[in-house]
Amino acid sequence: MAIANEHYYASKDPLGEEGDFVTAPEISQMFGEIVGIWLADLWLRKGSPDHCHYVELGPGRGTLAQDALRSLAKFGCTPTIHFVETSPVLKAKQALLHPEAIWHDDIGSLPDDGPLLVVANEFFDALPIEQFVATSGGWRRQMVARDRSKFVAVASAEVAEDRIGGSMSGFPDGTILERSPVSVELAGHLANRLAKQGGTLLIIDYGYARPGTGSTLQAVKGHMPISPFDSPGTSDLTAHVDFHTLANIARNRLLSVHGPAEQGQWLKSLGIDQRAEALINATPKQADNIRAAHQRLTHADEMGCLFRVMAATPIDWPEPEGFSYGEA
Repeated sequence: MAIANEHYYASKDPLGEEGDFVTAPEISQMFGEIVGIWLADLWLRKGSPDHCHYVELGPGRGTLAQDALRSLAKFGCTPTIHFVETSPVLKAKQALLHPEAIWHDDIGSLPDDGPLLVVANEFFDALPIEQFVATSGGWRRQMVARDRSKFVAVASAEVAEDRIGGSMSGFPDGTILERSPVSVELAGHLANRLAKQGGTLLIIDYGYARPGTGSTLQAVKGHMPISPFDSPGTSDLTAHVDFHTLANIARNRLLSVHGPAEQGQWLKSLGIDQRAEALINATPKQADNIRAAHQRLTHADEMGCLFRVMAATPIDWPEPEGFSYGEA
């Protein structure tokens, strides 16, 4: 998965109607504006700390940052801009909108002299996962093999009980468990940074709030779902984000965790309805497009329930807005 996605993102811009998928910032400016307002509110109530840094993980074309930073600037917050990005194609797109940005291949080189306002929108879902399958001979790691001209999933010959952790007996054969060690490591490093420097981590993605079973590995090409094994390296491979594990990692670093909340409710509680009406009044000819974008971002049958929002903050930072509808 890591090899396939590295090639995929390095070779093309996958976003937009001409690409393979569309993300929330590309649907409407309202999404990024709400993110920026949320960050600005937190920054203001903390006392407007100096040396603040806006950090985006996997910033796509830079659209979310453009809208969020515009909102931040209206409240007097003008942080330095840092993008964690490895795709040369997307870096070039980001540089058109943010020539002043500083790029990083990983989070290790992020600044350590002030609070980090970290945004991860549809980032964790693209990080590689491991799968383990229950068999009559114990848990086995799911591997990839070649069957003639195609790739297939097969269980390893070695038992992998030690990789699971805890008592995992009683599951029927064929049960699949997923883990993402890369996500765990990354979340741990970010949490350590926030505990020392202050700031927040805002994660917006599709995923599950409680541990579960089953494969969530999926692929999209040309806006259509396909088998993850059909064309690795030329399709977008993702898996649902384990918000439960990410929340526990943050709590173990003594951070406060907020959510996860449904994206639709989060956006509504922060004023997206009012923002949509303001845009319609300002540009009546775009009213249908604005209403369609609002529906896509917030409606339960579209992105509203599938996508979740979770934040982590140091214990001495204010309680962020938007999580009164969060899940326990």
